[in-house]
Amino acid sequence: MTFLDRSRTVAPPGWSRWLVPPAALSVHLSIGQAYAWSVFKPPLESSLDLSGTQSALPFQLGIVMLGLSAAFGGTLVERNGPRWAMFVSLVCFSSGFLISAVGAATSQYWLIVLGYGFVGGIGLGIGYISPVSTLMKWFPDRPGMATGIAIMGFGGGALIASPWSSQLLESFGGDAPDSSSGIATTFLVMGLAYAVFMSLGVLLVRVPPPGWKPDGWQPSTKPRALITTADVSARNALRTPQFWCLWVVLCLNVTAGIGILEKAAPMIKDYFASTPTPVSASAAAGFVALLSLANMTGRILWASTSDLIGRKSMYRVYLGVGALMYLVIAHFGNDSKPLFIVCALVILSFYGGGFATVPAYLKDLFGTYQVGAIHGRLLTAWSTAGVLGPLIVNRVADSQEQAGHSGPSLYTTSMYIMIGLLLVGFVANELVRPVHPRFHEPQPSAEGTPAHAAQQP
Repeated sequence: MTFLDRSRTVAPPGWSRWLVPPAALSVHLSIGQAYAWSVFKPPLESSLDLSGTQSALPFQLGIVMLGLSAAFGGTLVERNGPRWAMFVSLVCFSSGFLISAVGAATSQYWLIVLGYGFVGGIGLGIGYISPVSTLMKWFPDRPGMATGIAIMGFGGGALIASPWSSQLLESFGGDAPDSSSGIATTFLVMGLAYAVFMSLGVLLVRVPPPGWKPDGWQPSTKPRALITTADVSARNALRTPQFWCLWVVLCLNVTAGIGILEKAAPMIKDYFASTPTPVSASAAAGFVALLSLANMTGRILWASTSDLIGRKSMYRVYLGVGALMYLVIAHFGNDSKPLFIVCALVILSFYGGGFATVPAYLKDLFGTYQVGAIHGRLLTAWSTAGVLGPLIVNRVADSQEQAGHSGPSLYTTSMYIMIGLLLVGFVANELVRPVHPRFHEPQPSAEGTPAHAAQQP
């Protein structure tokens, strides 16, 4: 397996850095299938007699494992390089589908949970962080844009996976009442297809040679308060208040976005159920597709904007304007359907943009030395938010329904909770300051070799 050695991935002279974003996209577009899990919920519920809560378990476990595997595997990704990480992601993610196929064929739901949720979830986490530090080394002039291109793929993966999964289920009979064999075949085909597609990233990815920089580019000599020229190890990053401020910022921004994303279709139907123009099921599905598009577009649009205005200012927009959008929905959401849709699209674009901007924010604060490992540890905030956001919206809606409320009043309390969370996140972002020099790695030795180089394998 020497093909996976980090030394074998150093780019030869003349290698185009623009081949690296497609390599990252091949992985992120694949693992972004996770956002299309809802397509499998109805056939699984009917064929295996599951409740809605049970059918959601593979997705929930997958998101939890994403955060945990990214946190614990981040250092391994930094040590072994992006090709190794993409290969591990390929094996785990595809194996998760194959194990799930066996579970569906034998009507053993625990195998689907194990395969898609646990094994596949490890592939999600390792694959998500696999290209981050590499892209920022190839694009020191535009780190926000580079990570935005790759992470855009995760947000857009569902736009491909959702109709494709539906078509496969229909073709193989997975949408029939007794559909376990059709579901199994669908899982099998998707596992094999994703293995082939992700292998493109494994083959294409390269790391820049030592000392490489883009032609004609020189690092800015103008000092900027939050952009360091020093490096901080992943271990030391956890000891800084900056890391935990960003953890809170990411967690609360994601909580606000995923709360709408998880409940999008029933929410828009409830808001306009008693109006002269109620929303049909097909229109609600179209609304969900629009939210996915906003999620994807925000990742490249806002991350690129952060290269111009700075990461801290960009998060001020995410959190401050996001809170304003929730306030508009709470007060005027059911007065105008276009207004409701626009506000929701802005919130979801900020949700996606927050994911894409945070790696560059980490690079600004902690340098590039172990930014992938630091990013992995930060993604535990996503695991927390993935539980917290849907829990808030669903629990409040259920309690309001039990109290006899309907329509927009099911969600008004949730809107104010999200506003409060975003304002807390805004304060946490304002508390971010440059990292104290005591956390920095030692400066280069007299021979010109970085003192931490000896720690690299």
